[in-house]
Amino acid sequence: MKPEALPARPSSNRTHPLLLLFLFWTVHGPFSLFLLEEKEKMGGAKNQPSSWLNPPARKGGQSPPPMGKFEKEGNPIMALNLKGRSFLTLEDLTPGEIRYLLDLGRDLKAKRRAGICEPALKGKHIVLLFEKTSTRTRCSFEVAATQEGAHVTYLDAGSSQMGKKESLEDSAKVLGRFFDGIEYRGYAQQVVEDLAKWSGVPVWNGLTDWDHPTQILADMMTLEEHCAKPLNKMKVVFPGDVRNNMCYAWMMGAAKMGMHFVGLGPQELAQQMDQELVKRVFAEARQNGGLIEITDDMGSLKGADMIYGDIWASMGEEDLIPKRAELLSPFRVTEETMKATGNPDVLYMHCLPSFHDFETKLAKEWKDKGVDIREVTDEVFRGPHSVVFDEAENRMHSIKAVLVATIGK
Repeated sequence: MKPEALPARPSSNRTHPLLLLFLFWTVHGPFSLFLLEEKEKMGGAKNQPSSWLNPPARKGGQSPPPMGKFEKEGNPIMALNLKGRSFLTLEDLTPGEIRYLLDLGRDLKAKRRAGICEPALKGKHIVLLFEKTSTRTRCSFEVAATQEGAHVTYLDAGSSQMGKKESLEDSAKVLGRFFDGIEYRGYAQQVVEDLAKWSGVPVWNGLTDWDHPTQILADMMTLEEHCAKPLNKMKVVFPGDVRNNMCYAWMMGAAKMGMHFVGLGPQELAQQMDQELVKRVFAEARQNGGLIEITDDMGSLKGADMIYGDIWASMGEEDLIPKRAELLSPFRVTEETMKATGNPDVLYMHCLPSFHDFETKLAKEWKDKGVDIREVTDEVFRGPHSVVFDEAENRMHSIKAVLVATIGK
């Protein structure tokens, strides 16, 4: 059975239907997420079960519902006021607010390249809290902030008493007295939520085990630079671990912007997905005309505008690498993967770091043990479809947009 599509919102003046969302694996086919619509009983004829299992697909030319003043082929119409707001997850933002941040990031990038210097964060102080190490996220926040005139303090897990001799609540309240904004990169999503709750200043999510919203902004910004389509006409396929933070973040981002997103991975991992999040993603996609699928059907690669990669085991999951490699090796992105899209202009993107060769210490060690941990081949990663370094640069520009929008003058 092919993965079912998310139906368009019906046009009706009758009582709204009750929407039930189900997650299941068909006995003889791929794992799919689909919408089951059960109308309220009003004395009329009952729906036939076949209509539940075969919902109408989104038509190719269908656009999501209008988004007012903010959606017009990617061009900003007016500014939004995000001052004082935290940036914890894209789920907290409207499509218009995401559109505004993307446009602001593009404008700030253009100004920087034109040599226009108008510091919007002069006199501001921000602190970066890192429980997980990073290259792109740390550099992006530090460079973005300093280019806009802000001062940056960096604290890693060994440089602070937070959670050790001092409670998270107390630390948040102290940091809120010193700084105009707080970035957090670590493990539990609840930590970044609590920092926002208690600090009294904007808090920005640099990555948690559940989400990576700044990465999605950079990804969408890069897509718009390289693909001559509006976001709501694009299809993104994510082969790999469908229950990791990048897949979750992309699901919500795609749902918000009315995109077609496919999580392509094995049944074993798909069954471990957060079903409450899946329900919320489906509701958001339905509202914005998007389509979300989770499947192991390689046929879902057809028509993709972009293939997205991520490593198979995150920090702290090193002991799971052999099992993950065995489970996910069929989903390694190769030249054949790219050809299967049928799109000569398909893009390859990756949040980085990537295991695409054996030039890293970890890849070499596992190769010596007979385990290939590469999620993408070197031919694809370095090939003409890859825009991973443009994407990496856009981390800085999109993060700058978040900083300027939330604490800028």
